[in-house]
Amino acid sequence: FITSCFGRFIQGVQSHHLTPTLLHRSKRMVLDSLGVGLLGSTTHVFQLHMYAPADISSVYGRRGTKLSPTLAAFVNGVATHSMDFDDTWHPATHPSGAVLPALLALSDMLPSKPSGLDFLLAFNVGIEVQGRLMRFSNQAQNIPKRFHPPSVVGTLGSAAACARLLCLDHAQCSHALAIAASLSGAPMANAATQSKPLHIGNAARLGLEAALLASKGLEASRTILDDTTGVAGFSAFYEDYAVQPLTSPDEEGTRFLLEDQDMAFKRFPAHLGMHWVADAAAAIHKLLLGEPGVGSQGSGVVGQVQDILLRVPRSKYINRPFPESEHEARHSFQFNACSALLHGEVTVDSFSQEAMRHPDLLTLLGRVHVEHPNDNPANFDRMYGEVQVTLVGGDVLKGRCDTFYGHWRNPLTNESLLKKFCSNAGAVLPWEKVEGLIEAVDGLETLGDCSSLLAQLQ
Repeated sequence: FITSCFGRFIQGVQSHHLTPTLLHRSKRMVLDSLGVGLLGSTTHVFQLHMYAPADISSVYGRRGTKLSPTLAAFVNGVATHSMDFDDTWHPATHPSGAVLPALLALSDMLPSKPSGLDFLLAFNVGIEVQGRLMRFSNQAQNIPKRFHPPSVVGTLGSAAACARLLCLDHAQCSHALAIAASLSGAPMANAATQSKPLHIGNAARLGLEAALLASKGLEASRTILDDTTGVAGFSAFYEDYAVQPLTSPDEEGTRFLLEDQDMAFKRFPAHLGMHWVADAAAAIHKLLLGEPGVGSQGSGVVGQVQDILLRVPRSKYINRPFPESEHEARHSFQFNACSALLHGEVTVDSFSQEAMRHPDLLTLLGRVHVEHPNDNPANFDRMYGEVQVTLVGGDVLKGRCDTFYGHWRNPLTNESLLKKFCSNAGAVLPWEKVEGLIEAVDGLETLGDCSSLLAQLQ
């Protein structure tokens, strides 16, 4: 059975299977996810879910506030995705936000804290399971249309990670996945709303809950991942479904997916697709006015621009000509292209109400047209962003981005990732705790227990 081989993998994987590449990449994911989660704890959507205190698990950036483990996993997951600033993988999902909050909450709950290496092992198990499940479907290669992937594979990834940290046997690990499948799924219609961050929060919370229930003896389908004729299991989430076994990590040639498929880290808080058009538009801004922040005034752009043409993939939920909220703006090709055209970059502040209502931005939005070339698929590994600006005098300027800085083909340097983390975490924590988190994550695999990591989060 496919389900049982996943259970055996979760139980059987050991710390010596974590290569230097896996340790390096997964620690970058942990650090970035902590930073965006801490910054996300300042948002309104995060505040809406702060309820039912219990003195067990920590909450990002809230000194003295603790919740039940499952609720802490939920609110920290919400914080991680509240600004759409978290990492993105291929096939498309946000893997860290579903796993890290659950492991932190569970670690707080355990009387004997796990070692840093055990923590990283469980984290990598949760990431690996998500990646393997995404590869059960060719449909999952593209920007989603039906279910938001973190609400599907993220819940099972969280369950797998927590099952590993709890040292469940292989049957219990399989049951944890099957229980999580019954708690999975959220529709794409809630993208670009305040409810989208709940998808990550629920993935973290419900995956943790599934593992805890399995540890208590709750059983579920032993074939939940298998393609069983007449009885849909996990296959219900995909129209095309082709299972692939997950081999033992001890078998020759077995590799973690993260070794070959790196992660994308965002430079600004918006849907990943926005980064292509932002970089393309920023190149045109530079031609018109020079580097961002060096005497570059938006009004100087508006007076020169007659028409803006975007050539982007066809994807309805990120084609929003006039976004009305910050969440819609984070999912609008038009908004992000115009913001970058005006200012030479998109930043955290670009999504403030003042920036969104600026007359220059609204004027440019009214000049945008969109085309969907056949050679530009809705696929994060193959898409491009092209911006063509016709000037008042008739001249035409073009900017094109095939791979933005931060994409897995052009990853952020450690220096850039640290700069992003310090900016995000520094908006919430005192500097000594920001430095403490950097130190704890950098040496995570050497920590006898992860208490020093947990202590820095509030």
